Amino acid sequence: MYNRKKPLEEIPQADAAIWECTSDTCKGWMRDNFAFDSVPTCPICASEMVSTTRMLPLLENSNSNLKTMSKGNRI
Repeated sequence: MYNRKKPLEEIPQADAAIWECTSDTCKGWMRDNFAFDSVPTCPICASEMVSTTRMLPLLENSNSNLKTMSKGNRI
């Protein structure tokens, strides 16, 4: 029998800076370059987050200045 399934290609991974929730019951984390604040709070449980690294697939963030953007609409 012939199998047309393509072989999976290796996804490149690298150490990425992330923010990890400090709560023992929460598993929330986010990439640093996708965070809106310089020291974010957990979007799941609103606890503090600490900076650490994790091996993750490489992603490009075309808008790298999220922390400097203004929040909300000006009236």
